[in-house]
Amino acid sequence: MSTQANEYPHFLGSEIEQSAMTNAAFSVLPVPYEKTVSYGGGTSAGPRAILEASWQLETWDGKSNPSKHGIHTCQPIDCQGVDAEVIQAIAQATESILRANSVPVVLGGEHTVTWGVIQGLLNAGVSDFGVVQIDAHADLRDTYEGNPFSHACVMKRVVDAGVPLFQLGVRALCEEEVATRQQFNVGYQDAEALVPMQLSRIELPSEFPARVFFTLDIDGMDPSVFPSTGTPVPGGLTWYQTLNLFESVASQRKIIGFDIMEFSPIAGMNAYDFAAAMLTYKLMGIVQRTLPGAHPRGAQVG
Repeated sequence: MSTQANEYPHFLGSEIEQSAMTNAAFSVLPVPYEKTVSYGGGTSAGPRAILEASWQLETWDGKSNPSKHGIHTCQPIDCQGVDAEVIQAIAQATESILRANSVPVVLGGEHTVTWGVIQGLLNAGVSDFGVVQIDAHADLRDTYEGNPFSHACVMKRVVDAGVPLFQLGVRALCEEEVATRQQFNVGYQDAEALVPMQLSRIELPSEFPARVFFTLDIDGMDPSVFPSTGTPVPGGLTWYQTLNLFESVASQRKIIGFDIMEFSPIAGMNAYDFAAAMLTYKLMGIVQRTLPGAHPRGAQVG
């Protein structure tokens, strides 16, 4: 696995010892990839900012202590190569986490990163899984600005690979993406359905796979909560609504991993870095509490 020379801090490193990946319920993978952002930048700084802010967290997340089951922080992916090489490195790192029977927690970086993660799941032989996405954008364009690996195309790559998709909180999409939703039978509950009614629970279709990889683009949440993203869109999800939607999915399906994408730190505004770290840890807690047994483990690989 290709890594950068400069070591990132371990998640919650002020409070816990680094666990070996094979003994960790969760393995945090930083991926500071930023090549196709189309508005504001800064996502490459997101993973480090989240890890640094995690040192200010309490181990008790309000309901449980997910850290007692072990957290491993991987070295960051080297994102200097060409797109295909970086995506392959992400896939290999994800596969390694899965083969260690740990739950991947991936910190981006722009949303293209998720395609590498999904390839890692597929390469590891994980079967019968779907993707649930929180995002302001559908990300279902076939290409954007001539690049099929653009952040605006990541979910098109996912459905092209035959992976079922369900979208939450979308409120900015084009006609091409509407057609793609229809073509690939993409399920969705858009922001205009969720936010005005303050809905905090959804029911996945009965035919949706038994296992879920959950991808959370920070811009899926309202800019009043997270202005720290390159493509903010008004009318997004609130803090507790986001957590409750994630928990509603976790109560229906097995979460086999999740990511936090498109976080762009704002200089001097540590509150948003801390909020992103807390969000990451609270999602770990939900996974830990909703899986059978005290020790959540990763997807079975073939």
